Amino acid sequence: MRVKQLQEEILDLKKNCDVTILAHYYQTIQIQQIADYLGDSLGLSQIARDKANTEYIIFAGVDFMAETASILNQDKHVLIPNYESCCPMAAFLTPEMVKDFKKKNPGLPVVTYVNSTAAVKAESDICCTSSNSVNIVKNISKDFHTETVLFGPDANLADYTEQLSKIKTIKMPENGHCYVHSQLSIEDVEKRKREYPNAKLIVHPECIRAVREIADFIGSTTKMYNYVKDYNSDINEFIIGTEKGLLERLAEDFPHNKYYLASDKMICYNMKKHSLELIKYILENLDDKNYEIKVPKQIAERALSPINKMLDYS
Repeated sequence: MRVKQLQEEILDLKKNCDVTILAHYYQTIQIQQIADYLGDSLGLSQIARDKANTEYIIFAGVDFMAETASILNQDKHVLIPNYESCCPMAAFLTPEMVKDFKKKNPGLPVVTYVNSTAAVKAESDICCTSSNSVNIVKNISKDFHTETVLFGPDANLADYTEQLSKIKTIKMPENGHCYVHSQLSIEDVEKRKREYPNAKLIVHPECIRAVREIADFIGSTTKMYNYVKDYNSDINEFIIGTEKGLLERLAEDFPHNKYYLASDKMICYNMKKHSLELIKYILENLDDKNYEIKVPKQIAERALSPINKMLDYS
């Protein structure tokens, strides 16, 4: 009852505010339900640029996502409900490391996953997401007349991209990963497949290669969503190899299916640091600078080009 009341209070407050609420699929279903737009990293980046036509943007995601929205909307106020909602993957790569990789590999393009800091993006030639990394790497390698790119910070996505694009990826760093996806083991998924032999296994490219190789489908969060939406069979069972929030979204939108989380460990506690209470507080205190994410102008200007180039290629 308290959840429903909070949701109604948030929606009432929002009516009188010039604000757009963006939420990633990995948020709790209660937060997803009050968002204006849902999406994955690429989708929300596009929405932040093209559809968030309000003075304020509340971004229920991790910090790099709010930074991207700030880069694309320098004239707006981007607010994050909990500033401790950080992405451990992004911490694997620093701008100094990128500069060092460029020095050791002159002439190679730098492709950075959007799961990176604004300062890292500013050192990049182009950004990518898990949904467009293969296309991005193919295009940028042609632009630079090379069969090799620098790619970071996720080593598993780099491996996946190299497999499909046939372009060599030098990983920045070798061990960068998402702690949610990389901990999904072959034992985990084989156990689930034994338990639910008719279920389709769908996984994220950030998973390790051994897991990807036995999956029925590999794709970004949105592509996984669309795979389920478009799936046409008498047997509609799915083992979900990504963060629990997507399973909750699918269960709400397509309740006639059966869903099983590939592992009980598939929870991003950093994403889950947001709450309805914090979103309500922000709506009541939109000018509280403690919740604003503002990328400095000099970094934002340099980071804008690789982000826009990604969006153009998408």
